Amino acid sequence: MSTPTLVMLKSDQPRGQLMDASQPLIMIEDQGLTRGDGVFETMLAANRKVRKFPAHYARLASSARLLDLPLPSQEGLQAALDLALEAADPGPQTLLGEEHTVKIIISRGTPHEGPHSWVTVSGSPASILKQREEGVKALLLPRGHDPAQDSAYPWLLAGAKTLSYAVNMSVLRHVRSQGADDAIWVTEDRRILEGATSSVIMARFEGDKKVLYTPEPSHGILPGTTQGAIFAGARKAGWELGYGPLYPQDLLQADALWLASSVRLLAPVTHLNGTPLAQDRALTQELMGYLAQG
Repeated sequence: MSTPTLVMLKSDQPRGQLMDASQPLIMIEDQGLTRGDGVFETMLAANRKVRKFPAHYARLASSARLLDLPLPSQEGLQAALDLALEAADPGPQTLLGEEHTVKIIISRGTPHEGPHSWVTVSGSPASILKQREEGVKALLLPRGHDPAQDSAYPWLLAGAKTLSYAVNMSVLRHVRSQGADDAIWVTEDRRILEGATSSVIMARFEGDKKVLYTPEPSHGILPGTTQGAIFAGARKAGWELGYGPLYPQDLLQADALWLASSVRLLAPVTHLNGTPLAQDRALTQELMGYLAQG
């Protein structure tokens, strides 16, 4: 794997400075590293232009506000992204063009120096492109508590995309040990939440109606920018939209089921808890077409 391109943003470099990512740059006391005290966004760039940047910036702003972290200006961050993408190594060629994975991180930094931000750019990994093409096997796993209950307590950071991703990575290791690729969280009453690093989208044909469903975004689920873009395109194309609640039987009886995220885009779920699911390649391409419009 090649070293990612790195641009650091600080108070004296609000538009970013290109750095050597192979050199040590993060202090050992950085609280983003030692405590996961920070926020991030992961984005997809096609032909060296970030897709859905306004939506990602809005979500980053919401996360930063919840953690009381300083947010780089949209203009400054856009300049840093342009600088990083211009300097990046070539990415893989896909239907969208040349692809790169782009990450923005805001860390609490050290107690002495305070918060700082950085941008990394690298070619989209082959494993992600494979899931896009071949789909994923998913397991339903309990979340342990209903995240909707967290929204009443702002210190629980409901809806923030924080650096504290140890649980998400742990569940992915678990499902892979079971021969699957991803997890879908459920509450104690079996209500569907979201994937470990993705949104859940389900299609159902109800007579003459075509309906896309996703779980309720106001119930402790991180709002998905890819899911939002697909729903916007589907609405224009005449689909009806639903926002749950969804339960395991709904997913098993769906006409198609996907996990959606910014870099993976749209991965069909081929098996759920070992049960084969209905597949519709043409429908997947239709929804991918809505993303290509963005």
